[in-house]
Amino acid sequence: MPKLYLASASPRRHQLLQQLSISCEVLHADIDETPRPKELPEDYVQRLAMEKAKAVYATLRIAPYVEKPVAFLVLGADTAVVLEQQIFGKPEHAEDAHNMLRQLSGCRHQVMSAVTLLESREQAQNLPLIHQALNVTTVQFRQLNNTEIDDYIATGESFGKAGAYAVQGFAATFIQSLHGSYSGVMGLPLFETANLLQKAGFNLLPSK
Repeated sequence: MPKLYLASASPRRHQLLQQLSISCEVLHADIDETPRPKELPEDYVQRLAMEKAKAVYATLRIAPYVEKPVAFLVLGADTAVVLEQQIFGKPEHAEDAHNMLRQLSGCRHQVMSAVTLLESREQAQNLPLIHQALNVTTVQFRQLNNTEIDDYIATGESFGKAGAYAVQGFAATFIQSLHGSYSGVMGLPLFETANLLQKAGFNLLPSK
């Protein structure tokens, strides 16, 4: 079975893969996450998932510790919170987090999570096979007051999270309804991820 590399430093994505008993090696992909002018949110998350995977794939191809030929997979993912086509990434500071949560308060928004899986191959100038998927989940927040928002930000959960909240943390009390993928809101939609891995020959269930 090919070795899997996760092109993300997110502990939540690693945790979700561990939930499926999937073993992987984590390699951080350092890319520019700035949205392009007039870039649609769905295009944005898919582009970043692809760029993360390609960055790690390129590193593995030239790394001395990777013997060739070798079968490996690189999984890249990206998540954005979207309100009326406005992309909410990770807040830079408390004021930024407050502004995001203030806008999400009482509103229905989307969480878009894109997954890219690159499958190594020896032919075609070592270009990988590409598998992609996009998950879109709708989340409804209840009305929040400023004290609640500030108290939540003080927990530290807002930072490093798209939209300044973590569905698996205290922010679960903000969510009136969620239609779609809970794991997708966490950052890695497991249904889509499992499908891509299976297409690439990765065995998810332990053999008897």
